[in-house]
Formats: sequence, structure tokens, C-alpha cells
Amino acid sequence: MTSDLIDFTTKELLQAFRDKEVSPSEYWLAVEDRIEAFEPTICALYAYDPEAARDMAKAATERWMTGDTLGPLDGIPVSLKELIATKGQPIPLGTKAVELVPAAADAPIAARMREDGAVIFAKTTCPDYGMLSSGLSSFHKLSRNPWDPTQNPGGSSAGAAAAGAAGYGPLHIGTDIGGSVRLPAGWTGLFGFKPSHGRIPVDPFYVGRCAGPMTRTVEDAAWSMFTLSLPDWRDGTSMEPNTIDWTDLGINVRGLKIGLMLDAGCGLSVDDEVRGAVVAAAKLFEQAGAIVVPVEPVLTRSMLDGLDNFWRAKFWGDIAPMPQERRDLILPYIHEWAKRGADVSGVQAVQGFGQTIEMRKACGTLFSTVDAVISPTNPIVSYPADWASPTNDPAKPFEHIGFTVPWNMSEQPAASINCGFSRSGMPIGLQIVGPRFGDMRVLQLSKAFEDWTGGIKFWPKPPAAMAI
Repeated sequence: MTSDLIDFTTKELLQAFRDKEVSPSEYWLAVEDRIEAFEPTICALYAYDPEAARDMAKAATERWMTGDTLGPLDGIPVSLKELIATKGQPIPLGTKAVELVPAAADAPIAARMREDGAVIFAKTTCPDYGMLSSGLSSFHKLSRNPWDPTQNPGGSSAGAAAAGAAGYGPLHIGTDIGGSVRLPAGWTGLFGFKPSHGRIPVDPFYVGRCAGPMTRTVEDAAWSMFTLSLPDWRDGTSMEPNTIDWTDLGINVRGLKIGLMLDAGCGLSVDDEVRGAVVAAAKLFEQAGAIVVPVEPVLTRSMLDGLDNFWRAKFWGDIAPMPQERRDLILPYIHEWAKRGADVSGVQAVQGFGQTIEMRKACGTLFSTVDAVISPTNPIVSYPADWASPTNDPAKPFEHIGFTVPWNMSEQPAASINCGFSRSGMPIGLQIVGPRFGDMRVLQLSKAFEDWTGGIKFWPKPPAAMAI
């Protein structure tokens, strides 16, 4: 029964709670067993507190017994990325350089989860300052990919991706500023959803930064949006309350014009296996009646380099005032990348920020001709667990984000969904992008694709031996 429970979706769990067939306490104990079996290998969690989770699950069980539930996620275990503040717990930001000061309040996501009765059992790992697409961190243990622990789960929502693929419950929340939800989702087979900016309030806010669910199914992510999309005054971009039925996932794709983007415009070349899987996915859309047309990339080298300059200058400005002894604790790869920001002039930094506007314009122009865009999520199949990035070169840190970062700057919804596996057995992600505020279109197209393929049927099992 335990192994079957691990594979339950949110919808199946809530029905089981409602029918008194399974209690939140029983389900949590199954998740706890899975964590005990997998965590020594993949190291996905920070601030894991099984005792507190048992207490929360017990309280949820009692509410389900009386029918006095709090919200749509009552009794559902959820992990939050370490960058999302939870009151009383430090936010190390993935780095040894930060002093561990308990957070004064829950961030918007954590607050909404508690109000709805979710069982927040842990935070999930990220690299230093969330600045890498990797499970490598100076503070956390090295997070690994459950499909193959020698390989990277991606990042910066590294632990969330690893936890989701390993079966640590149905819902994990990551954050995304250049692809940090979608990239690791693609490399671990999850569905990762980056909504329109402001749809899920974040605090602190930063240009391009948003949050989103990482789940095994589209429906799990959609269901979580009832809670996640509630507004919060702390995010000045937070949208007004919505009346969206997030479970209305049916769509007829016939006649929709979908752009197929197979070239990011710059950065790493697309692996043949990735290209083949995405082209096969495009054919499924065509077979369903969509009009699939090739489209040119929206990203240019000057855009990506300008963004690199801006982020280096901004980050160096953040860490330069730190005492040298603390700055020396930052992951060397990130410190090496950031220190070049000292040589970026104010004019160059402003010009670099201006490239975010150019990305927005290019994305808007493309979407004046199509209803949606599909592309690879990641250009490559996988890379070693202990690498800081797919290039492992601090001089070339963003060569892998060409397909994902433009949609952060244009604030458009985008998702990654599994579209196959490599010969080596690693997941391959398909990115689906919609127009600004077209969150439902992305979810609906994703659900249609999931229905056509049947989704992933067999997820990783805990290793018999933990030697790597």
C-alpha cells in the first residue's frame, strides 16, 4: 500500500481523505518512509522536520474526520524552496556566506500554504544565492538527480526537482528568474509551471523573479494554483483576486497556431536527442489539428551578454560590502563570475538591463503571429552532478538558458513537461509558452500533451545501495 500511496496525485489523495480510505497521517508516514530511503542519496532537503510534519498531518486528519477542512490543500505535504521564507527558520540562500538569522515572517507562498492546511515538511536545496542551474552549493550537501545520482538535477530549484522525482509528496514549490523551475523540471521529468508574473506573489520581488509548482502531473500543478494565486500586498506586481477555474483543463487545439522554436539564438547547441523528442512532440500537436510553424529565436547574443553584465554588476554590488572572510565562503564558481561585475560600468549595467526590454519586445513581436510556442526546455540531456552549470565555466554561465530566460523578461507563462527520454535514460523536457496572462492556455496545452503521451508511468525507486 505504501508504494501505491507514493504515486497518488493530489486529486486522488483528497478523494481518499474525503472517503476516509486514507488519512493525511497515513499518507505522510508513507512519504516519510520514502524520504528516509532516498534522501541519503539525493540530498534534496533542508530544515526537514518529520516530527512537525506528523503533528500537522494529525491536525489535518482530525479536520477531515469532522469535515472542517481549511482549504484545497488541507493535509497535502508540500516542500518550499529554501529561498521562500518560513517564519522562525533561517534563509541561508544556499551559501555559507550568509549569517543564519531566523525569518521574521512567512513569505506569501508559505503563508497561503499554512492557511490552507498544507503540511510544510521541509525546505528544498538551492545553489549559492540561487545563481546556478545546479545542485551544487557551499552550504547544502550536493543534490543529485533521482533518475541517475551521478547526474545533476538542474537548478536553481534543485532540491525541489529531486524531491518531486523521488516521490516526496505531490507538490514542490520553486522559484524562477531565468528558468529555475523549468530547467530542473525538464532534467527530472517533472511538470514545472512558471505563471505570468504577479500571478503567484513573491517577496522579495526582483525583475524576472517568480515562483511556480513542480509536480508529476499537470493537474497537480493546476490544483495548487487555487492557493498559490491568492494575492498578497507585499508583492507590488501581485494580481487582483481571480475567479479562474484552474481545473478546467480541456482544450481543442484545432486551428491554434503554434510556433516551433528549435534554435535559442545563442548558447549551447541542441542535442540531437533533444531535438528529435521536441520535433516528435510537435507532430502530436499537428495530428490534433494545430498549425505548427517554425519560428526564429527571440534571444540574441547581445541580449544574453547584456543580461550577464547587469546580473554580475548587481550581484557584485550586493556582496562587495561583505567582510572578506564571509565573501570567501561563497562557492568559488559564483564568486569568480560575480567579481567581474566590478569592471562593469554604470552605463554598461544600465545598457545590460535595457536588454531585458529588448527581450520583452522580441517576445511580444513573436506572439503577435502565434498563439503559443513550443521548444526544448534544456538544450542538452544532462551533465555531471558536481558541475556548477552545464558548461562548468564561470566565464560562460548562461549558455543553457537561451530557451527559458526570455519568457521571464517578457513575464509570459511557460511550462516544462516531459516529452521523452534519452538513450541514457534521462528525461527530456518540452517547453510550452503562452501569451502574457495566458496561464490557462499553457496548462491546457500541457494537459492535452500529457493525455496524448500518457505521461511518465515509472518513476525512480530508492537505490538498493547508496554508493555512487
